[in-house]
Amino acid sequence: MSVQSTTKPTAGLAQPAVLPTLALVLAMISFAMGASLAKRLYPLVGAEGATALRLVIGAVFLTVIFRPWRLRPRGHWRTLLCYGVTLGTMNLMFYMALQSIPLGPAIAIEFLGPLALAVFASRRRTDLLWIGLAAVALALLLPLSQAAVALNGRGVAFALGSGALWAAYIVFGQRAGRALGSSATAAGMIVAALMIAPIGVAHAGTALFAPHVLALGLVVGLLSSALPYALEMVALRRLSSSTYGTLVSAEPAIGAVMGFVFLGEFLSATQWLAVGLIVLSSAGATITAHNHVDPSID
Repeated sequence: MSVQSTTKPTAGLAQPAVLPTLALVLAMISFAMGASLAKRLYPLVGAEGATALRLVIGAVFLTVIFRPWRLRPRGHWRTLLCYGVTLGTMNLMFYMALQSIPLGPAIAIEFLGPLALAVFASRRRTDLLWIGLAAVALALLLPLSQAAVALNGRGVAFALGSGALWAAYIVFGQRAGRALGSSATAAGMIVAALMIAPIGVAHAGTALFAPHVLALGLVVGLLSSALPYALEMVALRRLSSSTYGTLVSAEPAIGAVMGFVFLGEFLSATQWLAVGLIVLSSAGATITAHNHVDPSID
């Protein structure tokens, strides 16, 4: 789950979408690689400890990049707190889901939240076409006919909860971004880290501070937070909310591939078909985005 930046997409830009699309794809690859590596932390510190490391290290990286000490929140503390709390809870639930189900299906289930938000934001029939195609692909990606056997119910519940929080996070994030600018990204991550860090320490204890755990956590924080945020900043300035939401539909496919490469999580033929449909959906959204950018979600 590549976390969406708080920068509002700029409407009315008549320029090729190649650069922002490439940035978004690289952000999703980075996130999936980070999530794959995070699963290697589970035997050492559990999902709670891995989440704490990811958020704390991500907060450090983003503080250096966005310098949140320049913020003057004034009357926007509630928005900032909602943004950070939603971010922290969303990440914890997603990492808890990864304890029980593979990376690709976990992202696919989680994506139902922002996908619903993208449908709500759509203004054109072609947008609904690409989003609908992505929804079909997501349905194929999930082994629904074998759900009772292949997917752990607890993991599915955590992924669904994370998806609902992701949709809420997008709304709070855009509000925080409009009110406070891009520095709100780092401020929200600091709030999330302060909330989740005690949970991670309570679960993993001093194991969190072992040198090899910190080293792997450093890589996870870089790949899962700092790099994706920086790349998404490029994408969100030039893509509409509906186009962004459709392009992000490639994330379950990317996660499935990374899960196979790094974790040995295999896909069925039907799931590979879903990968192709998601690629087609993303390509179609990119082509139609060349000449049109919709207003963002309010």
